[in-house]
Amino acid sequence: MEERQLGHSGIKVSALCLGTMTFGQQNSESEGHAQLDFARAQGINFIDTAEMYPVPPRAETQGRTEEIVGTWLTKQARDSVVLATKIAGPSRGMKWIRGGPQINAHHIQTAIEASLKRLHTDYVDLYQIHWPERYVPMFGERYYQAGQQHAAESIEAQLRALSALVQAGKVRAIGLSNETPYGVMAFEQAARDFNLSRVVSVQNAYHLMNRTFETGGLAEVSTHTGIGLLAYSPLAFGWLTGKYQKDAKAAGRITEFAGFGQRYAKPNVPAAAQAYGDLAQRHGLMPAQMAIAFAKQQSFTTSVIIGATNLAQLAENISAAEVTLSDEILADIDAIDQVWPNPAP
Repeated sequence: MEERQLGHSGIKVSALCLGTMTFGQQNSESEGHAQLDFARAQGINFIDTAEMYPVPPRAETQGRTEEIVGTWLTKQARDSVVLATKIAGPSRGMKWIRGGPQINAHHIQTAIEASLKRLHTDYVDLYQIHWPERYVPMFGERYYQAGQQHAAESIEAQLRALSALVQAGKVRAIGLSNETPYGVMAFEQAARDFNLSRVVSVQNAYHLMNRTFETGGLAEVSTHTGIGLLAYSPLAFGWLTGKYQKDAKAAGRITEFAGFGQRYAKPNVPAAAQAYGDLAQRHGLMPAQMAIAFAKQQSFTTSVIIGATNLAQLAENISAAEVTLSDEILADIDAIDQVWPNPAP
């Protein structure tokens, strides 16, 4: 498995990262451990989780994913695993997390201590803000509406609190998630202005049907700052595997959890997914392989976060690590994108 530099951190991560949001809801502890063992055996050293997981978020299950990862981690050589987790932000409900999660010094300290306890470790390699403290359109929202701005902790204050965790040895590196070009550059500028820890990654949705990382300015930011993309949802909640084209009621988060995949409930999604599936078939690839390889192959990508609910799915996804798309396929992908640009941002 290819390994890549995680921003300016000096940490090396596998080109594929195992996402764990299904652990504790769709997958049991034993199933989660089996996935982790299989991924490690295939050369994946990078594991991503979050304090709010599993999904969909519920008070009854919150933190269970970290606990499952933690019981597995106790049986590993700690320095052989690059472990990432996230602190939840405000404006999404979840009052069961600290009475309503915020990104200030008190919440950051409280959240990291709880995550470390659940993960059975005294440090995490990458600590990420799951989504911004301030208002930004996200999770399928298309348009920025200035009137929705609200009071929020300053980016400087957030970065000071996160940098204190680095100084204390509880965190090795800091990352962002679901961020905008403005947000990434504001954190970068605060680090330079106040001699604080620099952000090393941004974990955003990126896949064949959502290339806003390229079209919205973040690819340019990444190129000039060295802050790489951790691409999540490379299979668009299963749409890019071809399963929903075969069976609209196929098992998956979209069909199992009502309203969970609203960002994909858009008119052009089925047609675009079909076009990409047909392209993969013409080139002798499985749709999932082509989709993951596409995200992995981008110059701004550090790692692609894959997930599965069974080992057969996981094996297929990991097989994309050995796939390199030809210039011909990439040109065909761009041609499809011209017909259906970003149908599921």
